[in-house]
Amino acid sequence: MSGTLSHLRVLDLSRVLAGPWAGQMLGDLGAEIIKIERPGSGDDTRSWGPPYFQGADGSVELSAYFLTANRNKQSLAVDISHPEGQQLIRKLVAESDVVLENFKVGCLKKYGLDYDSLKRINPKLIYCSITGFGQDGPYANRPGYDFLIQAMGGLMSITGQPEGDPGAGPMKVGVALTDIMTGLYATIGVLAALSHRDRTGEGQYVEAALLDVQVACLANQAMNYLTTGTAPARMGNAHPNIVPYQDFPTADGDMVLTVGNDQQFARLCDVLGHAEWAADERFVTNRARVANRGELIPKLRQATVMRSTAEWLEVLERAGVPCGPVNTLDQVFDDPQVLARGMRQTVPHPYLGEVPTVGNPIKLKLTPVTYRTAPPLLGQQSAPILRRLAGLSSAEIEDLRDRGVIS
Repeated sequence: MSGTLSHLRVLDLSRVLAGPWAGQMLGDLGAEIIKIERPGSGDDTRSWGPPYFQGADGSVELSAYFLTANRNKQSLAVDISHPEGQQLIRKLVAESDVVLENFKVGCLKKYGLDYDSLKRINPKLIYCSITGFGQDGPYANRPGYDFLIQAMGGLMSITGQPEGDPGAGPMKVGVALTDIMTGLYATIGVLAALSHRDRTGEGQYVEAALLDVQVACLANQAMNYLTTGTAPARMGNAHPNIVPYQDFPTADGDMVLTVGNDQQFARLCDVLGHAEWAADERFVTNRARVANRGELIPKLRQATVMRSTAEWLEVLERAGVPCGPVNTLDQVFDDPQVLARGMRQTVPHPYLGEVPTVGNPIKLKLTPVTYRTAPPLLGQQSAPILRRLAGLSSAEIEDLRDRGVIS
């Protein structure tokens, strides 16, 4: 079976995470992804380690960070600051459907690789630019990094322990979530532009900015502020709109309760041996529980600490109360549900053997996601790509390599 996007070719000029995440997503869906990298060093994340995944003899390695977002891609190492390197990119653009890039605003224009230049070569081109702050506005020329955007975009102001608690203070999320969400929004934008092109034949420019995405993904917390005019505060693991919806101590660790309605709360109270709480006017509705969380939560914590996590999960699941353990990553990737859903995969690599990778969560029945190739070594496919798409001979390729235009 062919992937949904197997008819498409994407030039991925991006590096680090947001752009490569979009490229990997398109590649998982079947598109041919040609990753354009700087000769000698390549994508910055190739050196972001340890840890590194090594082959059996230890002579070849790839950083775990690079492995995160670069499967199903081919690597072409080209110096785009060199006029001949720029010409190679133009030849590839003529044979491609999509360009992804995350250079600073205006950076590619001096190389003649901006959208206005490339659309003259290929009017049907979809060109997606990912930046920290967007192509306009007072911050447009600033570099953008996930940690910085989590701070500026408000996420850190609502993440972390409440003011006055031990360890209080703004806290970033444990992964570069803004980068990842920006990669997903960029993918959606590219797919929308491709749909438009299918109907009209027109290519177009697509833009995704980390700050825009982070603000958009404040979700209910943004609307809590816009509705009330009061900025939400850090609440640790508690939920601003639902109670009880947070972590609770057990006899041997912690568990999470996510009680979404009053019926679930009544069943929780029965299991805890305090059915009277469900009839208490302070707790009978979610609205009342939110208003009186300071009285309810200590009562719940005193009850949950009396049994082990496993014991609570067994009885709560049987009663239909949403709950779960706080898993470490070794527990996550041994979880039977995670394994059953194919979220732990391996992909073959000619020098490294079977390389681990995290599964794609999209499930398509007719054109499923495929894991065809592991992330490539730098320039691994340079020669075959240039022969196939740019029409270069082996002698021409060797000459370019000798002069440092490619590697």
